[in-house]
Amino acid sequence: MVRALRIAAVALALLAAAVSSGRAADVTFDDAARFLAGMQPSPDSPLVPLTKDPGWQRHAKFFDGAFAQLEQRQLSKIRNWAEVNLAAPRPTMFYLFSGPDFLYADAFYSKASTYVLGALEPVGAVPDLTRLPRGSVGAALYNVERSLGSILSFSFFITKHMKVDLHANQVNGTLPILYVFLARSGKTIRNVEMIALDDKGGVHAGGDNPGRNATRGVRITFVGNDGEARTLYYFSTDLSNAGARAAGFLKFCGTLGPGNSLLKSASYLLHKGDFTVARNWLLTNSATIIQDDSGIPLANYNAQQWRFFPFGRYLGPIDEFPGRYQGRYAELFTRAQPIDFGVGYRWRMHESNLLLSVKVPGSETAPAAETTSSAEPSPKPPRPKRPRPPESIPPQSGRFFWFR
Repeated sequence: MVRALRIAAVALALLAAAVSSGRAADVTFDDAARFLAGMQPSPDSPLVPLTKDPGWQRHAKFFDGAFAQLEQRQLSKIRNWAEVNLAAPRPTMFYLFSGPDFLYADAFYSKASTYVLGALEPVGAVPDLTRLPRGSVGAALYNVERSLGSILSFSFFITKHMKVDLHANQVNGTLPILYVFLARSGKTIRNVEMIALDDKGGVHAGGDNPGRNATRGVRITFVGNDGEARTLYYFSTDLSNAGARAAGFLKFCGTLGPGNSLLKSASYLLHKGDFTVARNWLLTNSATIIQDDSGIPLANYNAQQWRFFPFGRYLGPIDEFPGRYQGRYAELFTRAQPIDFGVGYRWRMHESNLLLSVKVPGSETAPAAETTSSAEPSPKPPRPKRPRPPESIPPQSGRFFWFR
């Protein structure tokens, strides 16, 4: 007991010293990211004393194991797949309905120079980590772990969990998660700016007034693994028809395109009639689209404009999304090439589907496909089984799973 009290006293003293140092300005964006990711900050960082906290050390050990497993199980295999199948990626990649999922954006499109992510989740902020209340370091970091639990295990965020986790405690919103993913992907953050878009897609920074329908976001400048500078945008935005028409998000994206797009675990929103604006925008402004079956329905692609390359296995939607089975998708996947990784709602290997759609050069003037229907009539397949969490991750009791 005496020894435990001494250890606690030392930890509190270290935290107090960090708080009283008054050197918050010396905490770089990259050091904050590394600290949240469970990685050692630079030797002269004011955050170094906090790494002696048992809560941070437990956090670092947990993330070391979790990210090592994810790298071996999925990310390295996705990068290998992309290297073989994405011959000429565009400089910009778009990832709608993404949440803060830079991890898979980078895995599929590691050569992009600009990443644009958009979803409902708030941007949030990274607080002055040296001024967290005493004894709260472990709790704040545990909240980050909770927010990442599902994507580390299944490759997607569980929306209902995020609505709670991303608003809780001192470390909140998508920005801390983006920090973690950037650091764990080997990136070095150079600058972070809070920005906003006006309803015409114009970018406003600092104290500018973007107007009533402002879209809040963040612009992160970082250096990639190859030493090249890159830019990551994340915007908190409503992508339904009403939200997309009122906001400037898609107009801003249009200034960066055409680009490559990623759709993964998108809750089948683009199958619905109230998301046709985003769906049509993607079909118009994408040179390639990588998606699972929760993305754009195959019936909404114009076969004269697109060439399809199916990978994996299509088993239909999971139980949470009844009525979204696609007969045309199933027929296409009878000639699919295998993949050695899992992705999307059916995250188990040999159960995942991945469709690479490539726009035919010069086909932009071809007649557009019918985009008003939300689903194609097809016979109902056998009821697919609901995926279960990996055996090493106990299911969270008392919560119903809503997926993104």
